[in-house]
Amino acid sequence: MNEYPGVVGRKLGMTQLIAEDGTVSPCTVIEAHAVVVGKRSLDKDGYEALILGIDEVKEKHLSKAVLGAFKSKNLAPKRTQREFRCTAEYAASFEVGQELALDQLFEVGQFLDVCGVSRGRGFSGVVRKYHFAGGVQTHGTHEYRRHGGSIGTNMTPGRTMKGRKMPGQHGNARVSVQNQRVAKIIPEQHLVLVHGGVPGSRNGIVELRGAVKRRGGRVAK
Repeated sequence: MNEYPGVVGRKLGMTQLIAEDGTVSPCTVIEAHAVVVGKRSLDKDGYEALILGIDEVKEKHLSKAVLGAFKSKNLAPKRTQREFRCTAEYAASFEVGQELALDQLFEVGQFLDVCGVSRGRGFSGVVRKYHFAGGVQTHGTHEYRRHGGSIGTNMTPGRTMKGRKMPGQHGNARVSVQNQRVAKIIPEQHLVLVHGGVPGSRNGIVELRGAVKRRGGRVAK
């Protein structure tokens, strides 16, 4: 399980960074103005975690139970909350209500794992969903150019097997992109620029954590 430091943010869109040698790099701009709104402890909950919240919201848009949890801690209500598993030492270094500083959390060149909900494509065929080649385009083919072909078997077992790739709902799923490099950090605006694209549409919620396959997202050499 990934227990490296992380933060929740909102995807604002994409831009470009131009290096001194003229190299152009596509980057995703993520606003991560997160606040610690709660904690999980090993004694009470069975694991250690920080609960981070972003985006202020009007009280009328929250249930009384959620609103009461914020008022008991004297915190402004937050629209979005996410839990981040961590070590006990890391959780103890933060207080409820404390803002996370991006320049202390990440550094330029560090590798991150970015997780978000991909854009929904609705009901899609097998060519778009699974990149099937489709049927032959000549020799009298009629109305079967983008079909997936046969889905069944012969007499034995005489049925469609489970797991067969067929048309259906595409997208709108939780997706993780690993080893994305931090291109730039603008702490005064709570912005972090990640090299390349990340899952989700504009204004979508994303989670940033140190890369689990890079020993905590060490800086690129």
